[in-house]
Amino acid sequence: MHMDSIQILGFRAVIDSVGDVIDKINSIKNDDEIIQLLNADSVVSKNHIFHGVNHAFLAFERDENLAKDISVEIVLRCSAQRQISKAFKMLGLKEGNMNLCAILINSRDYTEELSSIFTRDDSVLIPDEDKLIEIYNISDVELQNMSVEEIIIDRISKLTVDM
Repeated sequence: MHMDSIQILGFRAVIDSVGDVIDKINSIKNDDEIIQLLNADSVVSKNHIFHGVNHAFLAFERDENLAKDISVEIVLRCSAQRQISKAFKMLGLKEGNMNLCAILINSRDYTEELSSIFTRDDSVLIPDEDKLIEIYNISDVELQNMSVEEIIIDRISKLTVDM
């Protein structure tokens, strides 16, 4: 399993049923393609996502994956968490109004199909640092030494080291 291509898109959505949204997404893509939806409010940058996705694929290559499914591994790595429940609380889908970060991996461009389900808006990928500091429980001491992005990327890297 390896990552050949990655595309990151922003959307606004009103989600009535998380299960229905997942079923819709699964119905438009091929089995070997990945479309992962994350809570964009918990995303600091595209670099954050690239780093998390890369670590998820590396974990599978090394047999160090924390989850059985690559999509779940991506959520774990991007959230810098070991517990699936905590990771999904931070980055998972919720019912109601949501900002979405759509990650298309090894897939064709599904922008049109996704835009028919959600409202395309890359501005949702602009981070709210105060919100991120709260979500990731970042301390003032950490912020004296690194940016929010560097802290989250560092935590993603440490997941591998701390195993």
